[in-house]
Formats: sequence, structure tokens, C-alpha cells
Amino acid sequence: MKRKVLKAPFPFPFVRNKLTDNEQHVLYALIRYPELRDRELAEKMGLKHSTVIAIRRRLQENGYIRTVRLPLLHKFGCELLAVIYTNFNPGIPLAKRLKITEEKIEASEELFFSMGESEKGFSLSLSKDYTNIGRINDVRTETFGSLGLLEKDYPSEVIFPLAISKIYRFFDFSPLVKHYFSIRGDGGEAIPFEAGDHADPSETEKAVLYGLVKYPQATDKYVGKKLHLSRHTVSRVRRQFEEQGYIQQMKLPDLKKIGLEIVAFYHIRYDPASPPDFGREQTRALLNDNVIFMATRQFETVVISAYRNYEEYKADKVEKMQFLKRQGWIAKTPLIRTYSLTKSVIIKDFTFAPITRKVLGLLPQ
Repeated sequence: MKRKVLKAPFPFPFVRNKLTDNEQHVLYALIRYPELRDRELAEKMGLKHSTVIAIRRRLQENGYIRTVRLPLLHKFGCELLAVIYTNFNPGIPLAKRLKITEEKIEASEELFFSMGESEKGFSLSLSKDYTNIGRINDVRTETFGSLGLLEKDYPSEVIFPLAISKIYRFFDFSPLVKHYFSIRGDGGEAIPFEAGDHADPSETEKAVLYGLVKYPQATDKYVGKKLHLSRHTVSRVRRQFEEQGYIQQMKLPDLKKIGLEIVAFYHIRYDPASPPDFGREQTRALLNDNVIFMATRQFETVVISAYRNYEEYKADKVEKMQFLKRQGWIAKTPLIRTYSLTKSVIIKDFTFAPITRKVLGLLPQ
């Protein structure tokens, strides 16, 4: 039987007075094929090389897109991905909470992304083991609790041991952008955290990996200068790591700039008496073009999606809830929180260098 896959609620219109047709297509191509050079993108798109160069530069200079290098740290001993979300006392000013957070919690190497509004927030972390995640959450609970920042609930943890979890989408924005701009093309995507051989890098290779992650938009020559290595050495190690799947380039759009308004966070706990079949990957059916992140283990799933407006979010939410109930997978309503991109703050924005350094055992610079 063919598995049903949820669809986005309805097609997005073009964003008027923002990006031209060519700019939309180049933006999508940069996200979909982050490893390709400008000339290769031009050939694939049927555009002039000079046009692609000019548009890429314009998109970067105006903050529509940026480059991040994702280290595949599970191949270097990193064992789990953690998602933590919290309810806050709305009477405490957001600026005060952010100051406390940045000093005591966000400084933790494990945290690579965090986002919040006045009364709520969530973060994502990578760690070698649970000890560090537990420590961070203890500090978070103690700090927020002592200052009256928490509501009644403790911060909630969702732990995904990478060896027994499925990461179906890890901030791949290409399906979202393709759908948003009604662009035709292939819809394939890479799954970065699939199992594979573990790496045993030399000290030089560790240093290069860290440098590539820390300076994701820099040339090999610049990274080599920072590391006191030759450009040739950096280029050789980079190509080797890319071929072996130890590092992956990502192009990240600014969702607010391209016209999106809402990010939704879903934590779905499955009924232990009738959960989806994890081995048959039945939860993959929850993926649609709105989803930018989705991780699942046998009895729970976290989904992060983005929408043009509240109406589109509501339509997608209703479809997801109806699907889950039809399947008989849930006994309780999932936790769902929305974040306005005009009101929320990105506290830590895909910062992978600190955890890379820690996992590789490199000394702080």
C-alpha cells in the first residue's frame, strides 16, 4: 500500500517587490545545490555565469542567504541530538532573560541553535553523551527557577540518540523555498545523520575541520592562514572530508526577509499501545514542504515548520492532527507552539564551531 504523505496546505504566492524571478530561482538553486560553484549553477539553470555571480553576491550582501558548514559529528563520537523547550514567566522582560541566557546557558558549546519569545523558547544541541546535556538543563532550571523566570513546568527535554533515531530533515530549506516560489525541479535531499564509518582524523585534519566550520564562507587560503597551514593542505583535507561525508555545506535563507512570518514547533508523543511502525519509517508521512527539521525515535517526534502566515500554519496544523488521529498514533494532543518571526529572537544561529572543537578534543583558541 502506498504511504500517504502530507502536503503543504496550499501553494504560496510570489513575494512582490522583494525578489525577481531570477533571484528566486538562484536563491533556491543555492540552497538546493550548496556544493556547486557559480559556473556549475549557471549551467544547471540555463543562466549566464555573470548573472548567477551578480545575483549570489546581491543575495549575500543583503542578508537573504548565508553559508554554514555542518560537521557530521556523529562520525567523530557525538552520540545524541537534544531538543529543549521552556515556558517562561511573561512578566519578565525578554531583554533581561536573554542577558541571563547568554551568560549562563547559551555559552555552552553543545547548543548550536536557540530561538525565543517573551514567554517561550527552544534550543537544539549536539553532544557526545547525555552528561553534558543534563548539566546544561540543570543550570537552565536552577537559573530560571531562582530568578522567577519559569512558569509552573520544568524545561522539557527530547533526547534523540543518533544510533536509534531518524533525522528526516535537518534544516534543509530547499523544499520550503521551492514550494514558496512555485519553482519546478527535483526535490531530492540529503539526510546528513545517516549511519556510516567513524572517522579517525589526525591532529592536522581535526584542526582543518574546525577551521572549515568556524570560517564557513572563507577561502581555503584564508582558513590555512588562520591555522598556519598551507592552502594545499586545507584544500586536500576539505575535499577528502566532503567525499567521505564528514562535512556538508548548507545555505540558509533568512525566512523573514523572503516573506515568511511563522515558525511552528511540534512535539508529538505517540500512544505506546499503538505507535507508528518505526522500522517501516511510517512517521516519514509527516514530512511536507513546510518542514525544515524533523527528528523521530520510536515513541516521539519533533517537527519544526515555517509558514507564510498564521492561516497557512493553522491549515497545516489541522491536517497534521487529523492525520495523526486517523492513524490512531496519539492518545494526547501534541504540544504545539508558534513563533512570530517579527517578535522572536534568534539567540544562537547555527553555531557549530564550539561543539566541533569540543568533540574533536581541541584546545580553545
